[in-house]
Amino acid sequence: MQEFDVVGRIQELCQSRSWTYYRLAKASGIPYSTLSTMLHKANVPSIPSLIKICDGLGITLAQFFSDRDETVKLTADQKQCLCIWDRLDDSSKALAMSYIQGLADRQEVKSAKK
Repeated sequence: MQEFDVVGRIQELCQSRSWTYYRLAKASGIPYSTLSTMLHKANVPSIPSLIKICDGLGITLAQFFSDRDETVKLTADQKQCLCIWDRLDDSSKALAMSYIQGLADRQEVKSAKK
């Protein structure tokens, strides 16, 4: 059985989101010094710490340990939207969802008139 690189996966997820470790620490509620020590000294986090990290990243433990790239089936535009989405804070995500819903509603009205 192949060993899973937990620290490498955390680093990979931060890099893919353009997140600093400081941002991850804030989002996960883990002190920055603890997270930094964990990542720079390659100390594997405890399960409770890993759960906090996953919560901060907005993913499940299953997604964290998944070896499949779940974005493979997405178009380039969809992948770009998700990358941008991951960089938004909760307030910006709410605004983006409202805007997208407005666009969808507008398109439905246009389609109904045809």
